Amino acid sequence: MRVNVLQHAPNEGPGSIQDWCHEHNHEMFVYHPTDFGILPTIDETDLLVILGSPNSPNDKLDWIKNERVLIKQMLKANKPILGICFGSQQIAKTLGYEVLDAPAKEVGWAPVYLQDHTIENIPKKLTALHWHQQMSEIPEDAKLLFSSDLVKNQGYLLGNNVIGLQFHFEPKEDNVREIAINDGAYALENNDLHQTPQEIIAHGVPKENKDVMFVLLDYITK
Repeated sequence: MRVNVLQHAPNEGPGSIQDWCHEHNHEMFVYHPTDFGILPTIDETDLLVILGSPNSPNDKLDWIKNERVLIKQMLKANKPILGICFGSQQIAKTLGYEVLDAPAKEVGWAPVYLQDHTIENIPKKLTALHWHQQMSEIPEDAKLLFSSDLVKNQGYLLGNNVIGLQFHFEPKEDNVREIAINDGAYALENNDLHQTPQEIIAHGVPKENKDVMFVLLDYITK
């Protein structure tokens, strides 16, 4: 399987998604559309992973519009997609749903609660890394998958092969440090989780987050 990853920020990489690819002997290709303007074609994409971004899907930028063309093609072809944070919003935007300010700005670690049991072997409560202040509407045909205490729309399952997550299960310890030291100022501005970059790093990554990421990827590619 060829897994094509769209990475939009130098400090927000695939993390444990790369581990999943290696363990399953999949080929992973990482694209940087914000820097090089290059995207894969649908014919060379078996699984599309869309990572986070400091941009909003509402921004009028060519690479954002071009990504939605690819997403639309993937949806039409019924190929699996995982969208994380910005990526989740991009999928919803492609389907005609709004991306808007969330009720709270969440930056740091906070629990998310499972809302649907279609996918097995996911704990009812998990601690995820949040790094956002926008969210998308949940597509009408999708199932609400996760919620947090401050933001209801934290994740959705569309059909059996498209998942959007507003938060992050994919970062490993090194990834969290990279995110926090480079974008720590974002955590200090009107953050409703009231966590500093140092506190975010010190928290550590729950072991089950990687396990759940593997479960989600296994589900949409089965």
